[in-house]
Amino acid sequence: MIKKLHTFFTTMNLKKKTTLLIVALYSAMIIVLAFVSLVTFREFSISTAKEHVRSVAEVIRVSLTESMINGVIDKRDPFLKRLSEIEGLSQARVIRGPVVIQQFGNGLDRETSSDDIDQAVLTSGTPYFSILEGDGPPVFRGTIPFIASDTGTPNCLQCHNVSKGQVLGVVTIHLSMGQLRTKALQTIAIMLAIIASFAMFFAFVLRRQISPVVRIAQGVQHVVARATDGDFSGKIDYRGNDEMGLISRDLNRLMQHLQSNLGSISHDISKLIRYEIEANCNLVTATTEMVETLLEVAQFKQAVEEDQTTQEIYLRISQLLTDKFGVSTFSIYEVLPGNNNIRAVVVNSDPQKSIFWCDTVILRHADSCRAHRTGHLIDSFDNCHICTQFLHSDLTKNLGHICIPIFHSGQVGTIIQIVARRSEGPVYQFLLPFIRTYLRESSPTVEAKRLLDTLRESSIRDALTGLHNRRFLTDYEDTLVATTLRKKNSLSFLMMDLDHFKQINDTHGHDVGDTVLKTLAKILRSQVRTSDIVVRYGGEEFLVILQENTDFTGAKLAEKIRTAVEQTKIQFSGGILQKTISIGVASFPADGDGFWDVVKAADLALYAAKKGGRNRWVCYDPKLADNHP
Repeated sequence: MIKKLHTFFTTMNLKKKTTLLIVALYSAMIIVLAFVSLVTFREFSISTAKEHVRSVAEVIRVSLTESMINGVIDKRDPFLKRLSEIEGLSQARVIRGPVVIQQFGNGLDRETSSDDIDQAVLTSGTPYFSILEGDGPPVFRGTIPFIASDTGTPNCLQCHNVSKGQVLGVVTIHLSMGQLRTKALQTIAIMLAIIASFAMFFAFVLRRQISPVVRIAQGVQHVVARATDGDFSGKIDYRGNDEMGLISRDLNRLMQHLQSNLGSISHDISKLIRYEIEANCNLVTATTEMVETLLEVAQFKQAVEEDQTTQEIYLRISQLLTDKFGVSTFSIYEVLPGNNNIRAVVVNSDPQKSIFWCDTVILRHADSCRAHRTGHLIDSFDNCHICTQFLHSDLTKNLGHICIPIFHSGQVGTIIQIVARRSEGPVYQFLLPFIRTYLRESSPTVEAKRLLDTLRESSIRDALTGLHNRRFLTDYEDTLVATTLRKKNSLSFLMMDLDHFKQINDTHGHDVGDTVLKTLAKILRSQVRTSDIVVRYGGEEFLVILQENTDFTGAKLAEKIRTAVEQTKIQFSGGILQKTISIGVASFPADGDGFWDVVKAADLALYAAKKGGRNRWVCYDPKLADNHP
């Protein structure tokens, strides 16, 4: 019950609360005043009645005493009857006490008609007072004893044969209190009416005074509610010059300032992230989300800048799409500069998978990719068949895709492809501006990392053959040796040299010589595994390093390479060439403690193969070092 009352009171507005409080306070005050007045008037009436009874009793005593002195005591009955005719005095009777009856007899009949109260007062000598309630007006009864006294002139003992202090008789008087009660109630009613009138006047004045406060409070509530929803156009319509007017004007200026400046800020931020704010959206919420996005984008950009390789950046973008935006199916494609190819770096959130959602032709011909060719966003949720390279099958009939091109130095360098159910299209279209903001911020870093990778790759690769060069060995040797020792594996080094290569340059020219070298590079790549390393060591010398070659020994590979080179016919404008090759084989760590020691051992074996007649392979033997000039 208390909880319901509390809820009811707290949900009322200020005006109702004030009115209810005033009514409650004045009602309580009127009730208390009425109660106090009734109690006070009752006590006053009883006290007044007691005094009247005592006065009447004293008049009767004096009158009876004078009648005895004057010898007319037998004429007392008319006097007592006339007393009852006095207004407000309904009854007056005198009852003789036993000592008077013993001395003078019973007296009048009415003087012996006593009740229990009269007898009790005759016995105790103590006055008795009470209020008699009945059908009519209330009556105040007072029974007063006449006690013998030796004072005064004449005194009681002169006429009565009694002792001092004995009760001579009692007088019982009934006073009507109806008129007194009526006047008391009238007085209380008038007083309460005056108080109620004053309370109503005070409530009216107070409501008039508090009305501006209530209006301002309601106006503030309305304005704040609209501001919470992002609408700062709300105003308080109050033109007073008091404190309430000052509050309303200040709040109106604040709302106008917020509407102007926050709207401008939101517009600028939306342009920054290329997000179009809807007309009926919550401006505060939209601005907050955009600012939070910019903060997260800045943090993302810093993390990307601290990544070491482009692959780390692609994985970070994958994590962003998955964790931040809830994209579960997507691909990241990297456009390879110079050869019009595309490489899939992440497919379906997995960097190890190959292309899945598009025709593989885009890997060989980048221009067949619509996003790469046009540089525009490709959205199949709006245009179902916009891209012909997206696979159209039973698997994809309910799927749509969004391809986002990312520019590097004015050209498309990376493409992000999002694949989702068509029912989810509007969600990703809404998220698209935020996703593109992250991608734009990461784009310069990706471009810089790719340029560094290109520069580094060009420094460790031979421009003619596309094979690693000698500098690559310098950079990679420590890692290669450490990995081999940690795994307790071995390495086979195959140092090889084309036989009589100088004659080709001298006879046919350097262009034919370059063709021969490129052909040899293709043969070597075709004969080794992806884990093996092929290096153009210098001129017509090549070095092949076999890793983890437990079952694939260097000697076996040397023979395969020798045979493949011998059987290859190289065509050129002047005819056909067939060349042979000599190979030296050494093993790490069997043939040397250090990387370059084993390279030298393989070179010694190559020298032995050349010396032995060429077109052959020779495994390193420590004796070769003794025979080497």
